[in-house]
Amino acid sequence: MSQDLRDLVRQEFEAAYGTTPIGVWSSPGRANLIGEHTDYNEGFVLPFGIDRRTFAAVGVRDDTRIRVGSTFSDEVAEIDIAELSPEAVDGWAAYPLGVAWALGQLGHADLAAVPGVDIMLESDVPVGAGLSSSAAIEGAVAIALAELWRLDLTRVELARVGRKAENDFVGAPTGIMDQMASLLGRDDAAVFIDCRSEEAEAVDLGLAENDLAILVIDTQVEHQHASGGYRERRASCEAGAAALGVASLRDVTVDDLPRAQQLLDDVTFRRVRHVVTENQRVLDTVATLASEGPTAIGELLDASHRSMRDDFEISVPELDLAVETAQENGAIGARMTGGGFGGSAIALVHRDLVSRLQVAVDGAFAEHGFAQPVTFTVTPSAGARRES
Repeated sequence: MSQDLRDLVRQEFEAAYGTTPIGVWSSPGRANLIGEHTDYNEGFVLPFGIDRRTFAAVGVRDDTRIRVGSTFSDEVAEIDIAELSPEAVDGWAAYPLGVAWALGQLGHADLAAVPGVDIMLESDVPVGAGLSSSAAIEGAVAIALAELWRLDLTRVELARVGRKAENDFVGAPTGIMDQMASLLGRDDAAVFIDCRSEEAEAVDLGLAENDLAILVIDTQVEHQHASGGYRERRASCEAGAAALGVASLRDVTVDDLPRAQQLLDDVTFRRVRHVVTENQRVLDTVATLASEGPTAIGELLDASHRSMRDDFEISVPELDLAVETAQENGAIGARMTGGGFGGSAIALVHRDLVSRLQVAVDGAFAEHGFAQPVTFTVTPSAGARRES
């Protein structure tokens, strides 16, 4: 599939722009094994890159224009690089163009001096499924522009570029987890990220040797990070931290929760409790993977979903049904993944049970009158790279 998409994006580039691209770069979507809504609270997360990627064919122009097209849209956005601003761009093109803008805003590139570029995008990362299609775009474009504009940037610096593009150009108040996972992913490993220090390390998952698979259940309920629910949760976390007199909820421990319950209203307390306990679950998952392996993390995944459902209130009936059905049909553990309000659930399952679980989920959704979900396995995979 990767080679097919790489060849397709080259062909589409040549058809759209009449020239041959200098190269093709790619970056994966991501699934989050555990650690939801902890990133912007300076906490801990454990995502991994997936084997579904966004490909960017890029060529250098002899002027200062930047054009962005994609095989999933008829629109080709075009603007002078020096005129890039959040007000000047909208729609899907804000993600790739925001990367170019952020490189300038962060002082990595002089946008008045760099050459223009043509970009064509292709992707098999589902949009709106909670698998970070946006970070995959940002990662592919960032690594391409860094090479073509001769910018000596680390993967973490490129992740910051993607975050700034998403926060300040697109207007989605996300943390740095998605971009870090997309840029730092590794085969059969997750990326353990301290979102305060931005330190990251690979954590072996051992799925292959244990004959395990991660099944994604895309509920087909689309979500958008720039919408109100995500913003409200972030605002609640910030209000809780302020009321507790700390810089962020990273500074609150499980032992502090009784005091927090006395000081906070019920809703704010439950938001805080989710973040605090989720941070601890991430640490416990990393420790359990090292000591006992992936078959022992099921209860942590299940507890994470309960917390998101009951305390953070970001699940929807389709996600709950997907998780419950997976649990009842042999999954080691299951949880929703991503920002919530739709998107996907993941289930850790023995490979020989994947088909049974898929059939069970399809049947449960039909019985409840929900649209048929899309289910597929994902493999933890390498981060952003040059393809050709």
